[in-house]
Amino acid sequence: MNVTHEGAPGLAAVLFDMDGTLVDTEGVWWRAVEATAARLGHRLTEADVPGVLGRSVDDTADHLLKVTATPRPRAGLVAELGTRFTELVAEEVVPRPGAVALLDALRAEGVPLALVSASPRRVVDLVLRTLGADRFAVTVSADDTARTKPHPAPYLAAARLLGADPARCVAVEDTPTGVASAEAAGCPVLAVPSSVPVPTAPGRTVLPGLDAAGPALLRSLVTSAG
Repeated sequence: MNVTHEGAPGLAAVLFDMDGTLVDTEGVWWRAVEATAARLGHRLTEADVPGVLGRSVDDTADHLLKVTATPRPRAGLVAELGTRFTELVAEEVVPRPGAVALLDALRAEGVPLALVSASPRRVVDLVLRTLGADRFAVTVSADDTARTKPHPAPYLAAARLLGADPARCVAVEDTPTGVASAEAAGCPVLAVPSSVPVPTAPGRTVLPGLDAAGPALLRSLVTSAG
C-alpha cells in the first residue's frame, strides 16, 4: 500500500506509537508484568523499567527469565504475559488526552497516519476498536517485522508501506525504547513521555502531552529536521 509520495516536500506522514502514546496502557502492561513477576518471586522495581516499558512481550519475557532464573519455558511465559495484557486492555483501554483530537486534525488535513506498536497484533486490533481502525492507513505490530523496538525495523516498515521517506515522517513516542527505534529509522521525533522521562535532543521535541501538539507543530518538526 503506497498512500503518499516519497519525494514530496514537507510532512509525508505521522507514525504513532500506541501503548502509552495514544492509549493509556503502559500502566496496564506494568500491572500484567508485575503479576507474572510476583508469581516468579520477583517484585518489579525501577531497575526493571528498561526491560518492561516500551518493550515487546518477547523482550519482557526474556527480561523476567534473566532476573528470576526461573526454569519455566519461555513460550509459556510469553503466552501468560500476552493473555493477561490482552484481558486488561479489553477492560481498561482509554485514549490519552488529546489523542483523538490530534488524529482527527491530521486526517482532516490529509496527512497519512500509521500505527507502529511493539504489542502483538491481537492487542493492536483490540485497541483499534477504541481508536478507530479507519484513522490509520497502515498499522505495524510486533508480529509484522522480524525485529521490534528499539530496532528501527517497525518504523522503516511503516514508512515503506506508506511509500514515504522516514526523514519526512514524524514519529510520536512516549518511551526511550520507542524513541530509539524511530530515531534509528531516521524519523524526527515528538516525545510525549508517559511513565519514563525522555530528554530533549537534536531532531527530537518533548512535550507534556498530545493536547499540546497539532498539525502545524508536526509539520515544523520536518522543516527543522531538514
